[in-house]
Amino acid sequence: MAELASLRSLLGADNVLTGEAMAPFLTDWRERYSGEAEAVVRPGSTEEVAKVVLWCREHGLSIVPQGGNTGLCGGATPDHRGRQIVLSLSRLNRIRHVDTDNDTMIVEAGCILQNVQDAAEQAGRLFPLSLAAEGSCTIGGNLATNAGGTQVLRYGNTRELCLGLEVVCADGQIWHGLRGLRKDNTGYDLRDLFIGSEGTLGIITAASLKLFPLPVAQCTAMLALASLEDAVKMLSLARAGFGASLTGFEVMRHNCLDGVVRCYPEQRLPFDNDSAQFPWFALLELSDNESEAHARERFEVVLSDAIEAGVVQDAVIAESVAQSQALWHLRESIPLSEKSFGKSVKHDVSIPVSSIPAFVEKTNALLQANFAGIEHVIFGHLGDGNLHYNVARGTAYGEDELLAKQSEIYQVVHDSVHAFHGSISAEHGIGQLKRDLLSHYKDPVELALMHKIKQALDPDGVMNPGKVLQER
Repeated sequence: MAELASLRSLLGADNVLTGEAMAPFLTDWRERYSGEAEAVVRPGSTEEVAKVVLWCREHGLSIVPQGGNTGLCGGATPDHRGRQIVLSLSRLNRIRHVDTDNDTMIVEAGCILQNVQDAAEQAGRLFPLSLAAEGSCTIGGNLATNAGGTQVLRYGNTRELCLGLEVVCADGQIWHGLRGLRKDNTGYDLRDLFIGSEGTLGIITAASLKLFPLPVAQCTAMLALASLEDAVKMLSLARAGFGASLTGFEVMRHNCLDGVVRCYPEQRLPFDNDSAQFPWFALLELSDNESEAHARERFEVVLSDAIEAGVVQDAVIAESVAQSQALWHLRESIPLSEKSFGKSVKHDVSIPVSSIPAFVEKTNALLQANFAGIEHVIFGHLGDGNLHYNVARGTAYGEDELLAKQSEIYQVVHDSVHAFHGSISAEHGIGQLKRDLLSHYKDPVELALMHKIKQALDPDGVMNPGKVLQER
């Protein structure tokens, strides 16, 4: 395209990629979606992002914003028309400012999440967003999908961790909304429109984030459980015993951890007994701002009471930071080990916590009745009701056979989610994977309002068309 010369003059030739250099940006992490693009561009500032938006409008191209390309719903992958620009935010990776008196930090959208965590810790503070992809995902992508992670129970989703945004709008204007205020009732909350919008309303280029005190002590334990009902009971006991100090409560079906150990032999389950006798495991974490002794005493009392009541079958408490990290590493390795065993049909759903055991029992039965022999790979953030309810091929299906039944499996699972008053997307977003499902499960008035917002902010469909909402 001859017009790319003018784009190269705006950004520099090295920051406008074409041909084979685009390949890493055109396929999603799960390798389920691939597309074509006119070019991949890497602006180095918010002003350059705005110039790219204006250039695309002038040349009739749409824009696909991309962070670390770790999304699971195809939200950052271009379509096959070849008339899109992939806008990588990787060069917008600066920590602009840390304010420990206000407990805020301003970071650019291309900052790797782990780098944001490290910068906060160097300032003596905690940025609590934590998820398996934190070494490669970016804060802009986290905001665009309203990512959750393992500490939502205490600190909330990414939305709750953000006070303000800087955004390039669909007309090329820049909204400077980086105020670090916890109270600002001066009209509509524009921040909340862009968070979770997956780049369909504008491009997030920077954010003002909340910081928290570093905990004085943390206690971590892996629990062996006889049932998912016992996991819910244990969660209630932990909430009553720890209050706001309860940081994380993860649940894992036994085959999830078996898969991790098979894939990564250097990792080991911490129990002396045969793990196969335990159908479920939970990972429990307490953060304390008083002292190590205080944290340990509270932790042991609650766990002792749970074991005595028969709610917990066995428990291993981490005796060091290294042991705690090893327990979390088991949990965080589940998605990678699952991927190594082949493609599966993934569901990221949320259910009222009290209904999760009944949901799993009913949905497992429905799937086995319709797709006998599939394997249930179930894990997630029980503390906030978010399950990663995945379906693997087991011994009954080949990979292609399973994927051919994906739509049927989706319908069974999502119909069940809907019947239990849940959501078909908890933290991964909609992207293109679940776009066409919204009309089946979203309130018609709610969906119509979403289309009106899209039309108001992006009337020409420049911003990530075909994601979240069906094109009209």
